[in-house]
Amino acid sequence: MNYIKNNPELFGLLIATLCCYFFLEIQLDGSDFGEQGFLSGIDIIVISFLASSLIAIVAVIAGVGGGVIFTPLLLAFTSFDTLLIRSTGLIVAMFSGLISTGPLMRKGLADIKLVLLGALPIIVGGMSGSMAAIYLASSFGEKSDGIVRLSLGLMLMLIASIFIIKSGTSDYPVMNKSDKLSKQLKLRKTYWEETISSFVKYRANNTKLSIFLFLLIGFTGGFYGLGGGWAVVPVLNLVMNIPLKVATGTSGVLLALGNAAAIWPYINVGALIGIIAAPWMLGQVIGGIIGAGLLASLKASWVRLLLIVILLSSSAKLIVRGFESLTNINIPFF
Repeated sequence: MNYIKNNPELFGLLIATLCCYFFLEIQLDGSDFGEQGFLSGIDIIVISFLASSLIAIVAVIAGVGGGVIFTPLLLAFTSFDTLLIRSTGLIVAMFSGLISTGPLMRKGLADIKLVLLGALPIIVGGMSGSMAAIYLASSFGEKSDGIVRLSLGLMLMLIASIFIIKSGTSDYPVMNKSDKLSKQLKLRKTYWEETISSFVKYRANNTKLSIFLFLLIGFTGGFYGLGGGWAVVPVLNLVMNIPLKVATGTSGVLLALGNAAAIWPYINVGALIGIIAAPWMLGQVIGGIIGAGLLASLKASWVRLLLIVILLSSSAKLIVRGFESLTNINIPFF
């Protein structure tokens, strides 16, 4: 409640949004927007907004971007076109990072030098991945959906493993001797850590390796519509020895830049539909502001457990659906 009082613009935006959706529900015929089962189009829009807000809160705290949660869930449990889901997933990831950028930088939890270092390789990789996804869809037709779901399911298992391994790492890595490039770029900083009431110093390491990894992260994020936060945080924390909270905050800013570029190839081929993306975008605005406000005072460890459960369950469903699509063999109980 105090957070809402300190951020009246958030309260005003939330009230205005809920009033608009209430007006839609009582004044318009939901069937005019299409139907899905017993839900009208307006019901789906409202549910999308609420789900997006929750995803944004979890994503910003964990520093992974909303696309890591959105894309696997929709690919696993819906039958929408995969290009449509992946393009919307990039929008979700982009807005979760974009909205959290200001608060994170004001709190000193986003290192602008690290952002500038990782932005170019992530942007180049993201656009390359998006174009590769479009090429696959045009070349393999319906089989491309099965390929994407199966390969994404396997990748999610890898991502979940990264989070399990990362859960045992220190939030404050020991400062080692910086490499030559890191010294030249002066990749070092001090920030105030509220939970221990002390300043924390850090220096970046393994800079050249990290630039190459950022390029790969951008490609996979653009190809699958995940964004790249799932891997940016481990690279910053485990490879570059950046404290976990700074890695989380910096990841959000990098997501905003990288996904903004990766979305353009999808837009050019008409794979982004505004009426579907709009409620997810608005939910990311509200949820992203709330998540950024909670990040400084909350430990992210409990969020990792929730993410691991979501990723593992989604990966199992994706592998089964991809296998069924490629082989035409129905697997019961899934």
